[in-house]
Amino acid sequence: MLKKGNKLYSILTGSCPKCHLESMYAYQNPYRMGSLFEMKERCSHCNTKYKIEPSFFYGAMYVSYAVGIAFAVAAFIISFLLFNASISVTFISIVITMVVFLPVIIRLSRNIWINIFMSYDPNVAKR
Repeated sequence: MLKKGNKLYSILTGSCPKCHLESMYAYQNPYRMGSLFEMKERCSHCNTKYKIEPSFFYGAMYVSYAVGIAFAVAAFIISFLLFNASISVTFISIVITMVVFLPVIIRLSRNIWINIFMSYDPNVAKR
């Protein structure tokens, strides 16, 4: 299902949006807190520059709001509707979900943001 050439592949793996051949991040593990925001300058395979302009990833903040809401709604549905938890327990589960998944939300938001502006190029990937 997830094949190279699909935007979803690049978004979920954090790979270069042009060639899908390497990670955009210095360290793939988002829970390595000291390096959560560390990105490579360019793709070593296709030479794509990731930061198109200064402060490019500030736009990812808007995406992270939507992604965060999706995680919060999922936590609500699981705790309140599936497990019939009280409102206070549901609220606590939402807060815990948001804290635990914060690094994932940040990375997903950056991946979505850059994939809005760049697309897979099979010609670049073959080089």
